Amino acid sequence: MSREVHVRFCESRGVRFPPATLLVILCRTRPQAEQARRLVAEILATLGLHLHPDKTRIVRLTKGRQGFDFLGFHHHKVESWRWRRRYYLQRWPATRAMNAIRAKIREATDRRYVGHSLAWIVGNLNRILRGWGAYFRYGNSARKFADIDSYVHERLAIFASIKHGLRYHRNWTRRFTWAWLRGLGVYRLSGGVRSGAAHALR
Repeated sequence: MSREVHVRFCESRGVRFPPATLLVILCRTRPQAEQARRLVAEILATLGLHLHPDKTRIVRLTKGRQGFDFLGFHHHKVESWRWRRRYYLQRWPATRAMNAIRAKIREATDRRYVGHSLAWIVGNLNRILRGWGAYFRYGNSARKFADIDSYVHERLAIFASIKHGLRYHRNWTRRFTWAWLRGLGVYRLSGGVRSGAAHALR
């Protein structure tokens, strides 16, 4: 990244300084990464800005040793099950994103809404799930989507138990089956992943 490129970026936005921005720079070696960090720090200093000390770090992606979170996704290299010793950079919802959607689901199925119909609850849930799923569908989110589908199932089973005065227990799938869930018209995240192209790296 040069100062000229950075200035042109600012000019194209019609502003003097860019807004706070998250930046990822991929380098082949650690010395290159350290040099890039110094260069970015120098460029930002001329603009009166600085790198956030707690959010700026160098990670080693080689062979899946480390990963990083960026814009809600966790990025990590995963070894190919077909071609051993080849690693693909994949992405899925980060822990923070998973916790956030669980909190929204928990809020939408809180017992204080027990006076509302299940159709009303499902309508609110579907809006939450569609928006979240549309953002995270591009990547390798299948397992995370399945986890959230199961959590939605459990939360609705708990809600229905409370609403109908039933005793809730962990064996809830006997009464509130997947067929019951489909009958409610709950939006399912599973099956909605759109995997993008990935490059195999050694």
